[in-house]
Amino acid sequence: MDESGNWDQHIRSYLSYLRFEKNLADNTVESYSRDISQFRRFLADNRQGLEGPEKVCREDIEFYLASLFDRNVRPATQSRKLSGIKSFFSFLVLSDVLASSPAEFVDMPRSHRKLPEVLTVEEVDRILAAIDLGHPQGHRNKAMIETLYSCGLRVSELISLRLGDLFFDDGFIRVTGKGSKQRLVPMSDAARRNISLWLDQRRSMRPDQKSEEIVFLNRRGRKLTRVMVFTIIRRAAERAGVGKAISPHTFRHSFATHLLQGRASIRQVQDLLGHESIITTEIYTHLDREGLRQSVETYHPLGEK
Repeated sequence: MDESGNWDQHIRSYLSYLRFEKNLADNTVESYSRDISQFRRFLADNRQGLEGPEKVCREDIEFYLASLFDRNVRPATQSRKLSGIKSFFSFLVLSDVLASSPAEFVDMPRSHRKLPEVLTVEEVDRILAAIDLGHPQGHRNKAMIETLYSCGLRVSELISLRLGDLFFDDGFIRVTGKGSKQRLVPMSDAARRNISLWLDQRRSMRPDQKSEEIVFLNRRGRKLTRVMVFTIIRRAAERAGVGKAISPHTFRHSFATHLLQGRASIRQVQDLLGHESIITTEIYTHLDREGLRQSVETYHPLGEK
């Protein structure tokens, strides 16, 4: 057991771990650093004789969360700060500084986040069916939407997808997410088929030098913008008669929700989405539970019809 009580040393090691081993973005590392430093200052002000992180107990962390609540800090911010604390102490366990984490059994604050808009499977089918494949960009648009939905991509991941990221024989795509972290995601047969049809058309184009390896291009052979993808999706939804306010991220939400409804585990969905923390993924369990609640109210004899 490390009895040095050296907060600075442990925090420096932790931040190096996040930056070089976890490959997190600088902004994310700075956020974790700030949250740990705030927690340390709170302990220094309120816990006499606390020499180092090895002396922190579960009650210290719960006391800190209570202080955040008293200051009307938003539940989402409380959860983020606790996530950073949990990550720090998990690192100390991994580094053999601690035998166990004092944050392990501390519950996350309840968050009342607005649930994201989600499409039904029937609505997704209608949007895809409404795309005019006779249009010069029809196959591109259909392939993009199928890739967003069947692979759960962020729009930034979609527009940055490269030809070398497509592994048709294996049925996977390689996705570069936040912090340049890469993950392999299974590709649906429909997405693979329509990407192939788009690539047949793409071969007749002359991409600009910066976009030669980019999969989805605009008519000028350049990388698509986020705004352009948003416009394509909005128009497709309007043609399909889907009245919901949707964006590229709606297909990512729908991907995760439909997987959980199909009984995929939350850990599997976390990996597929590329979430660093499972807290981010847990919002989809709320969506699934909301669907179950509505089913009970609709179909149970004592439910609110």
